[in-house]
Amino acid sequence: MRADVAGRALTLALADTEPARERGLMEITDLGSLDGMLFRFDRPAFWTFWMKDTLIPLDIAFFASDGRFVSRTTMPPCRSNPCPTYGAAAPFLFAIEAPAGRLDFLGFGATLRVSLPASSPAVSP
Repeated sequence: MRADVAGRALTLALADTEPARERGLMEITDLGSLDGMLFRFDRPAFWTFWMKDTLIPLDIAFFASDGRFVSRTTMPPCRSNPCPTYGAAAPFLFAIEAPAGRLDFLGFGATLRVSLPASSPAVSP
């Protein structure tokens, strides 16, 4: 799917079902032509993420239901159980995961916004 973030078009895999969100980018080492993965939830909340079976470090950016940037963090691969969890500074509806550093050009800050098409076909990494 395509998403507009800070005026830049990103090509993202879509995780909008519980199984797809649970799987995320597990066992992925190369995203090919994708910039990352968009996680879309049914309602804003303090959702959390973990890095179980994820092989590469990821950045995650969280966005509110109106597209406003909420917060961001870098998540290293989990090497032992229990894996730590990562969440946002406020409730969010969308999150974008990408290989660590790949989205730095967006200049994360209070004015950053994400815009999504009304319906988006799923794309797999």
